[in-house]
This record gives sequence, C-alpha cells and structure tokens, in this order.
Amino acid sequence: MSEESLPVDALPEYAERVLEVAELIPPGRVMTYGDVAEWLGEGGPRQVGRVMALYGGAVPWWRVVRADGHLLPGHELRALGHYRTEGTPLRQASRAAEGHVPHIDMKRARWDGVERMR
Repeated sequence: MSEESLPVDALPEYAERVLEVAELIPPGRVMTYGDVAEWLGEGGPRQVGRVMALYGGAVPWWRVVRADGHLLPGHELRALGHYRTEGTPLRQASRAAEGHVPHIDMKRARWDGVERMR
C-alpha cells in the first residue's frame, strides 16, 4: 500500500515510534532530536525533527528539543509555559539575547531514557 492510499489518520511506522518515545519522556525532562534517534537506533536528528513538525502536536512535543537547549522558534512562549508548569530546569538568557527568552538547562533537564520517575 503506498503512502498516498493510507488513511489520513495513519502514521508512518517511524513516526509512530518517534511519538511513542516523546510520550515516555517524564514531565520536567527533555531528550534531543538526536537522543530520540539514538534511542530508536535509526534515523537522525533531522528525521526526528521532521516527524515532530508534522505529527508532534498530539504528544508532549516540548520535551523533544534542540541539543543547544534553545526553544523552538515560533513556539517559545507555549513551550516556556509547559516548562514552567512541569518544573523543567531553565537557564536565563543573557541580556544580549533577543527577547531574553530562557533556554533549557540541558545538563539538568536531559533524560537518558533509563532513569524513571519515582
């Protein structure tokens, strides 16, 4: 069956796996696009980013992030609200940074997929 003939609500298999990983990330923690690809053992950061851009709206998309911890352009305020609600560790932006938007403290927020919430 070709992708053109798939039902509208059907997801490609890889996309389903990416979204399943996103749902495993505990509140207050994050994984990078590359972390998700590594967890799955296939694809790379760009493929994971593409899946999240196309299909990520139904999962906690704000928990899959850029490796540098900067918030997703155009979604900063929505993501920031989620991070503050969940207690995700943040670092204040420098005064020189455009918009002074904090970014994720990757050393404290990154989830390795092994430790579980207590």
